[in-house]
Formats: sequence, C-alpha cells, structure tokens
Amino acid sequence: MVGPVSSSQGLSPEDSQSWQRLRGRLKAEVGDAAFNSWLRQLDLTRGRDGRMMMTLPTRFMRDWVISHYAEKIRSLWNDEFDTTAAAEIHVRPAGPRVSEPAPEAAKGAEAGRPTPAGPMSALSDPGAPLDPRFTFENFVVGKTNELAYAASRRAAESPTVPFNPLFLYGGVGLGKTHLMHAIAWHIRERDPDRKVIYLSAEKFMYQFIRALRFKDVMQFKQLFRSVDVLMIDDVQFISGKESTQEEFFHTFNALVDQNRQIIISGDRSPSNLDGMEERMRSRLGWGLVADIHSTDYELRVGILQSKVQHLDAKNVPLQVLEFLAHRITSNVRELEGALNRVLAYSNLVGQAITIDTTQEVLRDLLRSNDRRITIEDIQKRVAEHYNIRISEMHSARRARAVARPRQVAMFLAKQLTSRSLPEIGRKFGGRDHTTVMHAVKRINELRESDSNLAEDVDLLRRMLET
Repeated sequence: MVGPVSSSQGLSPEDSQSWQRLRGRLKAEVGDAAFNSWLRQLDLTRGRDGRMMMTLPTRFMRDWVISHYAEKIRSLWNDEFDTTAAAEIHVRPAGPRVSEPAPEAAKGAEAGRPTPAGPMSALSDPGAPLDPRFTFENFVVGKTNELAYAASRRAAESPTVPFNPLFLYGGVGLGKTHLMHAIAWHIRERDPDRKVIYLSAEKFMYQFIRALRFKDVMQFKQLFRSVDVLMIDDVQFISGKESTQEEFFHTFNALVDQNRQIIISGDRSPSNLDGMEERMRSRLGWGLVADIHSTDYELRVGILQSKVQHLDAKNVPLQVLEFLAHRITSNVRELEGALNRVLAYSNLVGQAITIDTTQEVLRDLLRSNDRRITIEDIQKRVAEHYNIRISEMHSARRARAVARPRQVAMFLAKQLTSRSLPEIGRKFGGRDHTTVMHAVKRINELRESDSNLAEDVDLLRRMLET
C-alpha cells in the first residue's frame, strides 16, 4: 500500500460519490476524534497511468494510517470500488488538495480572500522521525549509563506502566536521545497498535502555539491526550514558557490519570530545572529519575570498538581507539565524529591510520578538548592525589609536602591548558609568572631523575584527560 505519486487527475462523478460514501462510513466506524486526527486529509486521485489511489500529505501520516487502519480501509474500498483496483495509499506531492477543502478554507474562498495554511498541516504529523541507528542493540552500556539503560528497557518491554514518568537526564551527547529513540522503536516493533508520539519540547510548544493561533486547541488536546506513550525530548526548552508549561501540565495529568506512559529527557534533574514551575518539577520527579553521567574511559573505548565493528573498519588499530578515548572526553557525538573524520581521511587519501595521522587530522579538535581542562580541575585532582587541601594551592606555605604538589599542578596547567603564565600564577594565590616558569622547569628536571614523580605526573595527566 505504498509508493510514489506522480500527479493527480480528476475523478468521475461515480468515483467521487463512492469516495464520499467510503469517507462517511470510515468516520462512523473510527469516530470523530480519530478521523479528524488521521483520516480527514485522506484524498482520492488518479495517477498518470489512470489508477485510482489514496493520498496523505506526509510519510508519517501514511505509515500511521497503514499501520492502524489498513484493513478497515481495504474492506470499505472493496465495497465501494472495483476490487481489481488495489487500495493503495501514497504520499501526496506538495500542492493544494483537490477533493475536499477544509471548512476554514471553504469559507475563505467564498469570501474571496486568501486562506493561510491551517493547523492540520502541523498537527497531522506531530512526531519527529526516529533515527534507525538509535536502537537498544546499538547502545553501549557502562557504569555511567546502566541505570538509564535498564529503566528504558523496562519501560519499552513492560505491558504495564512501570514508573510514570521515566525522566532521563544528562549532558549533551551522552545518549539521552539514543535511549528515547530506542524505546520508541522497541514499542513499535513489539506492539504496533500502541500509539507512540516522540517529539522535542520545542516542537510541542510550536504546535501548541499554532493551535492557539488557529483556535483549534481542542484538536491539539485530543491528539496528545489520546496517545499510549508520550515522549518529550529536551524538556528544559519550555522553562520560562508559562502557557506551554500550563498545557503540558494538564496533558501530563490527563495521561497519568489514564495510566499512559510518559517518558521525558532533560539536561538537568527535575529539581534543578530553572524557570519550571514548582508543581511541574514535582510532577516530573514523581516516577523514576535516571541520570547519565559523563562517559568513563572504558565506556568510550567500548563505544569506539562497537562503531568500528558496525562499520567493518578493520584498519583502525586499538592504540588509535585508546588514544581517542583518552583525548576526547566531552561527549559521545564528538567522539564518534572524530572517528568518522579519521576514517574518511584514510579512505580519501589512502594513508594508514596511526596515532600520528590521527593527531594531524584532529589537530583542531584535540586542541579544543585540551582547553576544556580548567586550572581548578587540575588543582582539585592534584590535591586529592597528594592528600592535601585545595586551599594549599593558593597558600604561601613552602613546606615540601605542599610546595611540590603545587609545582606539579602549575606544570600540568601549563601543559594542559592554553592559559598564559601570568594567568596561571594568579590562579595559584597571585604568584608571579616567574614562579610558574620555575615550577615548570623544576618538574621537567625531576621527571628525568625521579621515576616516582614522573609516574605521578603521567598518571595525573591521564586522569585529567579521561
């Protein structure tokens, strides 16, 4: 029941009458709400080859109608039309509809004035497309994301609602959207009859504003409150948007009252969402809140190995993957993007992948990641390692137990950040830049003669870069 549409042609009076009867019977069988949400824009037309076909404006609507109403439409089609003609549904080419203008459009035409696009064009395709790469099978699990992964699988596999809502939060590029898509894919594969809508909070707000503008809020409410699973990504976007929060609050309550699953993601925990009403923060924290921490070194290596295996890229040495996992620690998207750049360079230039070529190809990215290590990070890590207070980094004490760790921290600040010597000195209690120069020189000398110190410095550097 799928395929491209080339063009549309007029229908005979008999075909038009049969089509109107089919639409009337379809509306009576599925009800007003379902018909208005999914089937009102179903049109009948003829292609260039003369075949009759049904059309819908978007691929999403077509796939949804085929999944949920195909048999019912086929049965009615066979009653009204020659059964030798297949009941095909296609995506309609861009352009005006022919068979049945919306009531608002008809009124505008009668009044002789142009008619703006109505809200149906937005509400008929409420969900965002799902990325086929983002499945549970392609998600690499580690200590930093195992709770979020387990909760997501439970929500996707459970025939009942295990916790409501499931709230996933974490920084950019750590896997929240991957898990959201994986849940949606899994539910659709296991139970195609469940109505799942996944979209960003920004798109939810946009569609609500359109519904207000075109005075069609009731259709908006019916659409979002009739789903089995509502998935909202990046909920922090509606912080400070009072009207959208109000509508989302009522939608949330309506779905919970009907025992429908709600799954939400954000960049912070519900209690830390600034600009969100207290009652909304309270609702978001009702169910299970699962955070996704920054990836650790082992997880980053696992992610890279999984991607290499998926791409069948056998020419990437393990040392290169380990190097990338050490140096690119900000988020998974940047990590995978770095690997893609290295692979593309190797394929286009025909040069073997080594650590040297990787450093050359990713020179800008590696510098950017180096700059993200702060002097405060270095001071904290060094103080923990040598078991001294962070305040000692700023103090005037010259005891060796304090002065040596301070010199190590200055050395690492020069190596791992782009700060100037005077800037580094100011971060260490307002010291002069010559003090920093002396510390860097002294640690360089000691690394040559003191193997224990050299090991300490190398260990601290690896810990800061991972």
